[in-house]
Amino acid sequence: MEVLNESTLPINIDFFQLEYLAFSEPESPGDGDPSVFRLPNIHVESDFAAGGAFTEKTTDITEKWVTDPAYTSQRNYLLETPCVLDVSPKLGPDYSLESKGTFQSFTVYEMPFDSDDRERKGLFTRKMYRTIAPWTSENPIFMHLTSTDPEVVHRAIDQCDSTGYEMIILSFGSGLNAEDISDANIAKFKGFVDYARRKGIDMGCYSLLASRWISDEVDVINPETGKRGGMRFGSSPCLASDWGYEYFEKIKYFFEKTGMKCFEHDGSYPGDFCASTTHAHHEGLADSQWKQFHKVTELYHWMSSQGIYMNVPDFYFLNGSNKVGIGYREANWSLPRDRQLMHARQLNYDCTWDRIPSSLWSFVPLVEYQGGGKDATLEPLNNHLHEYKMHMIQNYGAGVQACYRGPRLYDTPKTKEMVVDVIKWYKRYRNILNSDIIHLRKPDARDWDGMMHVNPDEKEKAFALFYNPTDKEIVRKIQIPLYYTGLSTAAKIREQEGNLISYQLNRDYTVELTVKIPANGYTWYVVE
Repeated sequence: MEVLNESTLPINIDFFQLEYLAFSEPESPGDGDPSVFRLPNIHVESDFAAGGAFTEKTTDITEKWVTDPAYTSQRNYLLETPCVLDVSPKLGPDYSLESKGTFQSFTVYEMPFDSDDRERKGLFTRKMYRTIAPWTSENPIFMHLTSTDPEVVHRAIDQCDSTGYEMIILSFGSGLNAEDISDANIAKFKGFVDYARRKGIDMGCYSLLASRWISDEVDVINPETGKRGGMRFGSSPCLASDWGYEYFEKIKYFFEKTGMKCFEHDGSYPGDFCASTTHAHHEGLADSQWKQFHKVTELYHWMSSQGIYMNVPDFYFLNGSNKVGIGYREANWSLPRDRQLMHARQLNYDCTWDRIPSSLWSFVPLVEYQGGGKDATLEPLNNHLHEYKMHMIQNYGAGVQACYRGPRLYDTPKTKEMVVDVIKWYKRYRNILNSDIIHLRKPDARDWDGMMHVNPDEKEKAFALFYNPTDKEIVRKIQIPLYYTGLSTAAKIREQEGNLISYQLNRDYTVELTVKIPANGYTWYVVE
């Protein structure tokens, strides 16, 4: 929606309702709690979303299902059936539109589903993101470097070059401060960027925004207490304060001068309202969310226009971010190594129903991360090659990039050989491994688990990976569904790089495979 003020006076937009749409309700119980009633089978998503979380439904701040008091023939005794879609901001925007100016609302997307099948609804949703936010399908291979010591950085760049990695992100705790725009700091990191670029490697950095305390004058004022604190991250700076505006100018300047091509923006704006009436760039509570949201997305739009890749742990896909966290608790990377492998596969399985794998990042603790000691880390890498390789195979095999966080990618020639082999394997099958996912069996540490990629437009129509978490080799007959490969009568299938064998598809588009999986290992099949 656009509002054009063609008058000679300013007007104030107190509130707006972008959508108010009545649906036929899928169920209408006579009584009970309406909040648990089944909703119409449609996906609704706006590009005005925030919440400090990783999924659309936990960051939605505009979608509401409301009642229709004029609908008196419904079954619910209290006329409380939620059957009308209301898409509007919770409060505000309280926007002053000057003469001859234009106000533009957010955008809302509505996508009806054709069934209740979870996989099919996921395919719908994942296709939607590839269509309206195609940048989420970009998937560079990166490491998280934990140091800014020149010797360590140059070694990491050389290791990325020799193994096929494509990007380095200077991680939290590395010593980088993107708010330091002094000549010396700019020169240091521009030197790293230039050295990396000569080897075809992009560099980026981390910056923390919202989950930090600045001062009583700068931080978001809680409308319930009149003080800072008690917000999504406890306390956060108000982005519509002078401090907030200065922060964004510093970040933009740092990237312009260093030439970095990736931004990991932690603790992004989570949608807090601010009750301050003294911050320079918002009037009060009603316009505070609107002003702060557009300040952070202004930076993201600029970064997108400059070709800067963005990892943002909040749902800013429709405003240019490329990745969001897959959805993990950091403490779980302090588990023993074997449990981390199972945990990571469960994440890859559970978190790719509604989001495409390339839009997610996971984690691999090369060095200790929030505890766990030597039993939780991969360093020294050469001593834990099996776990290191399994992390790489199951992440790259799912099409999910992980933050390989540490000072190096390899420590011995044997470790380097393993990393090179896995990256070559991934790059050979990169198109199909970044294609859509069909979920086969969830990891439970009791029997096999697996998932499959499908793409009817590729030479490889499907790529299936099977894992064995047990201590003994297992042989299983597994039905693999090939409906979404586009094949209708026959398929040629090979195990790893073996010979192709022809199979006739069953009437339900499945093929039965006898799969042998080594103890604590994996195998994979290609379908043509």
